[in-house]
Amino acid sequence: MTDLVPIRRALVSVSDKTGLVELGRVLAEFGVEILSTGGTAQALGQAGITVKDVAAHTGFPELLDGRLKTLHPVIHGGLLGRRDDAGHVAAMAAHGIQPIDLLVVNLYPFEATVGAGGDFAACIENIDIGGPALIRGAAKNHAFVTVVTEPGDYAALVATMRANAGATGAGLRRRLAAAAYGRTGAYDGAIAAWFGAQVGEPFPRHLAIAGRLKEVLRYGENPHQQAAFYVAPASRARPRPGLATATQIQGKELSYNNLNDTDAAFELVSEFAEPAVAIIKHANPCGVALGADLDTAWRRALACDTVSAYGSIIAVNRPLDGAIAQVIGRPFAEVIIAPDADAAARQALAARRNVRVLLTGGMPDAAAKGMNFRSVAGGLLLQTRDNGRIGPGDIKVVTKRQPSDRELADLLFAFTVAKHVKSNTIVYAKDGATVGIGAGQMSRVDAARIAALKARDAAAAAGLEEPATHGAVAASDAFFPFADGLLATIEAGATAVIQPGGSTRDREVIDAADRHGIAMVFTGMRHFRH
Repeated sequence: MTDLVPIRRALVSVSDKTGLVELGRVLAEFGVEILSTGGTAQALGQAGITVKDVAAHTGFPELLDGRLKTLHPVIHGGLLGRRDDAGHVAAMAAHGIQPIDLLVVNLYPFEATVGAGGDFAACIENIDIGGPALIRGAAKNHAFVTVVTEPGDYAALVATMRANAGATGAGLRRRLAAAAYGRTGAYDGAIAAWFGAQVGEPFPRHLAIAGRLKEVLRYGENPHQQAAFYVAPASRARPRPGLATATQIQGKELSYNNLNDTDAAFELVSEFAEPAVAIIKHANPCGVALGADLDTAWRRALACDTVSAYGSIIAVNRPLDGAIAQVIGRPFAEVIIAPDADAAARQALAARRNVRVLLTGGMPDAAAKGMNFRSVAGGLLLQTRDNGRIGPGDIKVVTKRQPSDRELADLLFAFTVAKHVKSNTIVYAKDGATVGIGAGQMSRVDAARIAALKARDAAAAAGLEEPATHGAVAASDAFFPFADGLLATIEAGATAVIQPGGSTRDREVIDAADRHGIAMVFTGMRHFRH
């Protein structure tokens, strides 16, 4: 690859005018001929920068309401022609094609149009055709052409030109070419995803995933792994609140594990209309509670497992005020995420500099549609997100004893929490708070026993005579394949159980419940979470 290539002619056509005039002045300073179109040419001209209109350069006018501007052999030949190929040089000379050494193009704002709630026609009109073609051609010929697709790269371009008397080096051109293909790939991915949604095709023949780098992380799950956080393009007028919309107002940078756990916590509290607090450790809840206010919910969630709560992630579904900010997350929390925080809360939290605080600007809709991705060797698994929800009208009482109103409310609460716990799981709950959680076990019996053990430990730490599982309800994320799992919950003191049902041994499990006089309801919906 040729190293230094002087920039003598540039084509500049941008929808985002950030930094445009400053860049134009630098190009003019080095005597670069600037070709441009439309609003870009107007903005440069108004700043006193000499610009040659593309139509004058090609001898062909803009047509079709501006859809046809740069799609011309004189333009594409100037970008694609190899300067070290005698045949290319001769052909360019024969057809009056002058080399273009720099392309500065950013694309029609398709993603922004979708994000602003544009209708079908507006979104279609903002699909750029000429821009991607120019970018791909320039990037292919990066041995001789510098391609810049975002204002954020102007500074590197200017610095290189100043250091090399108006020329660019091979290393920069190659990096910018890679970035250019990433941009056009993400752009097409966003279009493909939007178009697929318009025609009701969730699983297209070819999958394109788009994302924009938000942050390179310190490392991944472990220090020897690399990681980064990407944000998906806008798919609705108001982005779904969460990590992608969050502003970090204090604390150290977030790690891969912080982000993963914080997302799990915030999605969990979004399930509830009442004030709710979720305490998460290693992507599993160690305490979840509802309350008349956040202070009550926090204290009840913490009581479930005070040991695991140390160094945890805490999510709330109400704005933080000064009073709750004084106590939440003590003695130590890694992250607190909330929809907002008032001035008193921000001041109180600022005194705890090591706590990372994220404010999202709102709560996500737990019932919203969406997609989940997971990598496997050589491919991806793709599924719609688990937005299934169970209400009082969705359950079926299968035992002789009906659940009481209090039990029914707790059953629905526990089953909602179980949806956010790694399978196999058993969740015990009482009065709108978890009192024992058994997560991620190979055996459902073990999950029931571990949750009960944690409840006994919590009772001992609080100086109570008996664990809170006595008189509690239990939720299972999937059916009991045998009666032994149910019997383990009864042994722990559960008086009512909620489970999906659907086992070939359902009758055996129901009979066991009846023998012990407990109530049991079936949901018909399971919540595996692997």
